[in-house]
Amino acid sequence: MNYADFFLKNQAKEKKHRRRIAAFLVAVLLLSSAIPLYGNAEDTKPVDMTQSEPSQTSEAEEAATQKAYEMTVDSNAWKDWPEGPKTYGEAGIVMDAESGAILYAKNIDGKGYPASITKILTVLIALENGQLDDKVTVTDDCINCLGYGYAHIGLNPGEEISLKDALYAVLLASANEAAYAIGESIGEGYDWFIQEMNSRCKELGGLNSNFVNTNGLEDPNHYTTARDMALITRELLINHPEFEEICQTMQYTIPATNLTSETRTFQQKHQMFYEGNEYYDARVIAGKTGYTDLALNTLVTCADDGNRRLICVVLRTHGRNVYSDTEALLNYGFDNFQKVSIKEREKSENIKSIDENAYVLLPSGVEFESLEMKLIPDSNDKTAGIVEYTYDGHLVGTASVQFSDVYLEKNEPEMKPEEKKKEQKENSVWKWIIWIVAGIVILGTIFFLFLLAVAVKRKKKREAQRRRRIARKRKRQQEERYRQMSGERRRERSRRDTRDRYER
Repeated sequence: MNYADFFLKNQAKEKKHRRRIAAFLVAVLLLSSAIPLYGNAEDTKPVDMTQSEPSQTSEAEEAATQKAYEMTVDSNAWKDWPEGPKTYGEAGIVMDAESGAILYAKNIDGKGYPASITKILTVLIALENGQLDDKVTVTDDCINCLGYGYAHIGLNPGEEISLKDALYAVLLASANEAAYAIGESIGEGYDWFIQEMNSRCKELGGLNSNFVNTNGLEDPNHYTTARDMALITRELLINHPEFEEICQTMQYTIPATNLTSETRTFQQKHQMFYEGNEYYDARVIAGKTGYTDLALNTLVTCADDGNRRLICVVLRTHGRNVYSDTEALLNYGFDNFQKVSIKEREKSENIKSIDENAYVLLPSGVEFESLEMKLIPDSNDKTAGIVEYTYDGHLVGTASVQFSDVYLEKNEPEMKPEEKKKEQKENSVWKWIIWIVAGIVILGTIFFLFLLAVAVKRKKKREAQRRRRIARKRKRQQEERYRQMSGERRRERSRRDTRDRYER
């Protein structure tokens, strides 16, 4: 079975389950107000990058570049946290894909223009609502969105391609008309698709973004943050392996379409995939580039060192530093944190069982015993939930758990007086219902037994009448035969009967 067939067979079955789990985990993290996902009070106030204007001179750009480099790295102020590198981007984040732990934070909640990394969210919505063999149709609006110098693959109005081909065009060639066509063709129309992008972003915990198009073209109302993009990428990376497959394709060809016999071939734009390139990194498994005059360089990069997978997002990077910054951040994330199994270290009597694959990421020198643990019950199943670990107020890992009887007994909720009255009233109503139902059942049983007894009595009566009729009939037959006998035969029979009685 090829990959496309496998995906088509299993996507619909797994989609709802994945989204329920993801929504619950995100809700747990965001509702933990005592241990906020957004860091401590000493973290600097987010810088709104959408207010920055393009530098008009080389001197101004040099000054802006240096200013970005000197911006505060928030995670460097965290307790016992390894010092992270300075970067030439105005925002940057390194997140562990499996645990969701944030290892590096620089202005991660500052709003900025995403440019073409918007297409990561477009791909996520397309995969969650479509099939790879769905038809994507190019319209005039898809072409009209293109401006001078915008990335495209030369699609024409009326052309039809598969969603699979469109996804390759979007992730590899950053084709803007293909991204627009996906928005128009998958789901319930372009407006619905944009609405779904925004609602899905919020479901994943992205609280500071707003998207108005599917391709990332400049618009003052189209913005995101480093944190939000990391959360979106995490969902795509964990639950849609085709994301990696597409990104790791160095060259792809779209076959002839309904309007042209020509094929279209394009290449991966992310430079860290190319061996021999100065930016090549064998750990890179997925990613997306972006650039506009206002956004400057934006880049999403996913990397795997064989032990952990990291997500790195950088926004508004000045100069040609986007890849060198990303390399420095990935090295920082892989080199300064250790993976510690939660199941092996957690001894709480409140936990009955725990996800054996879950772990926390700790800076070198920080022990598991130093972490703060918080148990958060599932809103639908009080016997299960999430255990959340933080260090100095910063999330370092979570795990799914089943609670022990000890925990369930200790945390049985104490009802308020009005709740008790309500429960008593409800119990009283249920008692009356039970008694009424029981009475009906008993009366019904008695009535059934009465009918059964009557039926049995009637059957016995009919059987006795039948036997009497048979006896009378036999007697009449005997008398008739006796009358038909001659006088001598009757006397002979009488003598025989008398003799038989005597002998007995």
